[in-house]
Amino acid sequence: MTQTLERPASTRETRLDRIGIPHSLRWGFLGVLVFMTGNGVESNFIAPHMAAALPTAAALVPTIITMYGVAVLVASYLSGALSDLWGPRRVMLLGFVVWMVFEATFLLALSGESTVGVMISYFLRGFGFPLFAFAFLVWINAVVPSKRNGTAVGWFYVMFTGGLPTLGSLFAIFAIPAFGSGIGGEYLTMWASAGIVTIGFLIAWTGIREQRGRSRLVPHEETTSRVLLSGLRLTATQPKILMGFLVRIINTAPQFGMFIILPSIIGGELGWTQAQWLTMTVIVFASNVAFNALFGAIGDKWGWRRTVRWFGIVGSAIGLLTWWYVPHWVEPGSDWGFRVSVAAGVFFGIMLAGFVPMGAIMPALAPEHKGAAMAMYTTAAGGAAFLGAAVVAIVQPWGGNIGVVWAFVILYGAAFIMINYLRVPEDEPGARS
Repeated sequence: MTQTLERPASTRETRLDRIGIPHSLRWGFLGVLVFMTGNGVESNFIAPHMAAALPTAAALVPTIITMYGVAVLVASYLSGALSDLWGPRRVMLLGFVVWMVFEATFLLALSGESTVGVMISYFLRGFGFPLFAFAFLVWINAVVPSKRNGTAVGWFYVMFTGGLPTLGSLFAIFAIPAFGSGIGGEYLTMWASAGIVTIGFLIAWTGIREQRGRSRLVPHEETTSRVLLSGLRLTATQPKILMGFLVRIINTAPQFGMFIILPSIIGGELGWTQAQWLTMTVIVFASNVAFNALFGAIGDKWGWRRTVRWFGIVGSAIGLLTWWYVPHWVEPGSDWGFRVSVAAGVFFGIMLAGFVPMGAIMPALAPEHKGAAMAMYTTAAGGAAFLGAAVVAIVQPWGGNIGVVWAFVILYGAAFIMINYLRVPEDEPGARS
């Protein structure tokens, strides 16, 4: 895989460059926002929807979602490796095509109540969005100068999380009742999401003029097998890369776990509605969007590792517990209780943004193999969906939902220990000053 993704910065900087968004990639950021909005439309109702659509196989829904997470994990790795081989632009095209083909297959299988068809098509659709979004993240790292790396990654996650689940859930709030409410409204809303994904792809495909991402990023003497395996080889030989991978995969795993267990609790057991749950999701992750770029900048100034440790890890662990317990402590179904519960979720959403500097730490851990390191970073970012679903599938049967929440807190504890070992020269006080 590419020995280094960093290139000299352009001598002519724009205002976007100065705030951390490469001007040449500006339309790609917008494209990721819109694409991930379409991808995120279903995120907070897909589990109960599949359970209702497949009544004889409802118990398999956590397994189906876990397998989707496996596909996301694998595709996240391939997004980095294939971007090195083909260029990020082609990988983004592949991600779009995969998403569209298997979204249509998945929805047709749902309407036909085909459990096997749903399992296969939803698994394969999981390869779509990581190839599109994380190939663009590789493109960012190929263009942005290292002094703004944390900020640029922060802006990427502003767009990524702005779509999944924030604007996606907001669209669902209005689209589901517009299409007739209930399972039928949800089904048509998912068909509509394909149109949003198409718009996002077209924005990026026609808008980005930057040339570097249109061709191979690694030297031609690098063999395909060497490039494809370089991330795994780097992880096996450098323990810090493995620890960085684990910290990043732990980062958003609780988010995806909550997407599975909270819809039926907030939007049912505790007396609130599906629309209120979706509204909560929009507000919680809008707060995350608002702070992603800020924590990227804080990391560039205050320290990447320090920001991840105290805001990302400690803050997220406290925020997760707050988001779980507060809704159970307030009056069920009450307006004031809902507002307080949303505020608790917002705290979690804000603290989650404290992990943003991991996108700068990972390539800095292996300066001679930045492409391979970024492949493992994108793998972890996508793999969080798998880990979140897997924790639910493994812990929920014997520990219940509360056991799931505390399992995630324990994982944050493990990340707190590992972050101490992820020192990089660019993050030392002397280098920063």
